[in-house]
Amino acid sequence: MVIAVLDGQGAGIGREFIKRLKKEFEDKIKIVALGTNKVAMQNMLKSGADVGYCGEDEIVYFFTNFVPDAIVGPIGILTCGGINGEISAKIAQTIFSLYCKKYIIPLNLHGIFIPGTVNLSMKEIFSLIIDDIKESLIKENEKKLYLPHPLE
Repeated sequence: MVIAVLDGQGAGIGREFIKRLKKEFEDKIKIVALGTNKVAMQNMLKSGADVGYCGEDEIVYFFTNFVPDAIVGPIGILTCGGINGEISAKIAQTIFSLYCKKYIIPLNLHGIFIPGTVNLSMKEIFSLIIDDIKESLIKENEKKLYLPHPLE
């Protein structure tokens, strides 16, 4: 399973999430760090990501040539101008159009309010995402174990 973590600025959210992923899954998954800038990408690599891409061109190149099993990032990754202007329209559109699971971390900033998330801590949000990834891995492994009957 390949998880792409997208973040900007200093990648505080991406860094912490990658640490949790590595602690939980070790080498059972591959983590791709997608930084809107070099500092964000480097910080996510230091936290344990397996490979990194930096800036609009590289992020769009990655998503154009490879569709990860899931994308994780703050809500700003879906909006042009998100993450203090670091998300371009091209990045937002590319992410939105991909057919994969998108784990969006709700930050109640910029007048965006997502009902049902107001009382969740970042730790709780990360746990919910990790639990869902675990379920996806179990389902993926079950599919691999199933061998159809030759007459099916």
